[in-house]
Amino acid sequence: MKIKFLGGAESVTGSNYLITSGETQMLVDCGLFQGTHYSERNNFEKFNFDVQKIKAVFVTHAHIDHTGRLPKLYKDGYRGPIYSTAPTRDFAKELLFDSEDILFREAKREEVPPLYTKEDVDGAMSLWKTINYGETVSVDGIKIAAHDAGHILGSCSYEVFADGKRVMFSGDLGNVNPPLIKEGELVAPDAEYALIESAYGDRIHEELGKSREVLEDTIEETVRDGGVLMIPAFAMERAQELLLTIDELVRNKRIPPTPVFMDSPLAIKLTAVYKWYEDWFNPDVEKLVKKGDPLFNFPGLKVTLTSEESRAIADVPAPKIIIAGSGMSHGGRIVRHEQLYLSDPKNTILFVGYQAEGSLGRKILEGVQTVRIMDQEVAVRCRRVEIGGYSAHADQLRLLKWLKPAVGSLKKVFVVQGDEDSSKTLAAKIKDELAIEAVVPAPGEEVELV
Repeated sequence: MKIKFLGGAESVTGSNYLITSGETQMLVDCGLFQGTHYSERNNFEKFNFDVQKIKAVFVTHAHIDHTGRLPKLYKDGYRGPIYSTAPTRDFAKELLFDSEDILFREAKREEVPPLYTKEDVDGAMSLWKTINYGETVSVDGIKIAAHDAGHILGSCSYEVFADGKRVMFSGDLGNVNPPLIKEGELVAPDAEYALIESAYGDRIHEELGKSREVLEDTIEETVRDGGVLMIPAFAMERAQELLLTIDELVRNKRIPPTPVFMDSPLAIKLTAVYKWYEDWFNPDVEKLVKKGDPLFNFPGLKVTLTSEESRAIADVPAPKIIIAGSGMSHGGRIVRHEQLYLSDPKNTILFVGYQAEGSLGRKILEGVQTVRIMDQEVAVRCRRVEIGGYSAHADQLRLLKWLKPAVGSLKKVFVVQGDEDSSKTLAAKIKDELAIEAVVPAPGEEVELV
């Protein structure tokens, strides 16, 4: 078996791995590269494989950096099956149509052809087949088993059996004790090789309980000062986790009554999908559902689906809380709120997710004094707060724990889906603490598993 690292190597985004066994080729993920622009130049490059030879695609989860080039794959002629869990399929449909709209607008601005069209999204969705955790699919004798990755609802790790070899593709791995979904499974104990994500391979998250305290304190402080709390949030999982936590704070009267705006059409649509899969939630959330508690809804919450409703938020006097996308401030409605409110010291911007290098969110978090938003220089004088416990990504401790069941069988670990420093730090930690060979593959590198 050979693995070619076509995306996610020395990079967080663009997850794309080509598996070759004999004459059979298949993909794990086909994601969009993201960075300073939503649509990076290398998304437009020709695929580094013969699309007609690909027999199947296995999607780890719905995030665009794992699914965003599937419509391009369809556009270029792919007509084989796309496999994932049912939640991933339903989330991906919403995310891909949203992505197509963003890509179309960027292409128009840059005066280049769009990466793909709505028809290509429809085409990719027509190829989708669903599998469950614990289920095994056979593709020309290659067996692929799905495991719960615990990252977001429906996320998978895949165990691949071919040519007498067993290799685990982690996908993105989840944090411990996630507030909404069940905790993910650990690596299969007899895996010989593993690809492991490393977004937080050089960091340890704070405890989730501590994160809730920071969120509560941040809300109280901003409300007391009569300010605006801006939360750039990923539309999937993070937005729903925040709603769940704020709901708890409101029900228990832990924070003062304050208007909360969910200002993300995508998050609103995805939240509706979550309600279709309430039996996938963790036991604590299932208990709330059975008690009749209306999930993702509480007094003071207003969802703003239209652009007119979004713009009207500016007319609502502070204090107020605005949850809006995108999570890294790549674009979306959050940038308009940042343009309005970053310069006021009474206000706060709260980061609750990973901020990639080069993103506007990363620049603000790292302390820049001014940023450029929609051709305007904006001073950054507001408070900047970061919460790590809400991350849907495993931290270094959890990543090492994921590997430990296979310490006796693992021959080699490939560290992927992280910034270069993060990946190298995790690789060194795996060598030192687990005594397993660990490498950071280069983009385009191909390895043969022996």
